[in-house]
Amino acid sequence: MLADVRDDFPLLARTVRNGRPLVYLDSGATAQRPRAVLEAEADFLTRSNGAVARGAHLLAEEATEAFEGARADVARLVGAPVEEIVWTSGATAAINLVANGIQNATLGAGGAEADRFRIGPGDRIVVTELEHHANLIPWQQLAARTGAELAWIPVDDAGVLDLSTLAEIVSPSTKVVAFTHASNVTGVITDVAAIVARAREVGALTVLDACQSVPHIPVSFPELGVDFAAFSGHKMLGPTGVGALWGRKELLDALPPSIFGGGAIAVVTMERTTWLEAPTRFEPGTQPVSQAVGMGAAARYLMSLGMENVAAHEARIAQIMREGAASLDGVRLLGPVGGPAAGDVLGLAAVAVEGVHAHDVGQVLDDRGIAARVGHHCAQPLHRRLGLTGSTRASAHVYTTEADAHAFVEALASVRSFFGVTA
Repeated sequence: MLADVRDDFPLLARTVRNGRPLVYLDSGATAQRPRAVLEAEADFLTRSNGAVARGAHLLAEEATEAFEGARADVARLVGAPVEEIVWTSGATAAINLVANGIQNATLGAGGAEADRFRIGPGDRIVVTELEHHANLIPWQQLAARTGAELAWIPVDDAGVLDLSTLAEIVSPSTKVVAFTHASNVTGVITDVAAIVARAREVGALTVLDACQSVPHIPVSFPELGVDFAAFSGHKMLGPTGVGALWGRKELLDALPPSIFGGGAIAVVTMERTTWLEAPTRFEPGTQPVSQAVGMGAAARYLMSLGMENVAAHEARIAQIMREGAASLDGVRLLGPVGGPAAGDVLGLAAVAVEGVHAHDVGQVLDDRGIAARVGHHCAQPLHRRLGLTGSTRASAHVYTTEADAHAFVEALASVRSFFGVTA
């Protein structure tokens, strides 16, 4: 148990419906922020706010130092060189940055060095059936725009990836394999090594959605062997409106940008423009400086706790929620049943209650002060494969207590009787 952590999060002290203490179990959607993050943002805005890399005055210098210092902190969290971290407005923007860059390369932008990204008819893009829409729709659109084929790795009846199909699906014609590091519905952590190994066999690029992994388990993108990875600030105890793309430097320097403007350029004439090296070539315009400062503070906070400790704590929470939910009559736990060990399944439990709509389940929980997620969690294909339109998801973070987990299970146990469902 991370004993004293909860006191670092001021919002968790509030009460909600009818004066009940808040039980916050929606961290998979957005996490709460510790004082260290709130204070870092406030300190920057009240002391050093200025335009980064655009002035010689003191505030501009301090703003640039804070902005680049935050980049270095985020890079340390994910085990990457600082020049391989690109600031974005979030993980969705980061994934689109890669997909749109590949499209621009296909259209001839970027010159010979970008030829490796070209894609078209006869080529294949591979995703998985459990992807968040942010790591599915950009690839659907890229396939539609380039004439490439979209294929996917299926899931089994429990919603777990069926990697027995890997060699067939990731065929020699595959150019891109985009997949999640951990499902935001089942919580299962993907066998990254197996997918990367097959992608390398056929020469395909790999793009990892790491939104659910970076905040919860130790992650080193270079060690994972992927080529690109996207993650967001607000799921890792940081601000909204900011995220990052990690990419191998040689790939970032070859990938054509897809958002254009000042600050990312080397030379501009009336006829043409040349770009700076990565990461700057992907960061035109006004940057989310205070948000980046907050994300850097969140990275430092997580590292101060130790990501191994974070993973172990959340594994205990997951065991209570998942085993408790699976033991209830009429409650279906999505994903594998049982007590996961640290590193196997994230600290979340998504359930479907027989005879009760997910939104109604959420209302019962909310009446008890429990904030949980309801709906399809931006994963409609996975829910459709599981025969569901939606589910109710409880997700933990460093501040979640065992009492929170037990409260979720106890409230869940009352749902069917509350609605008079007995069959």
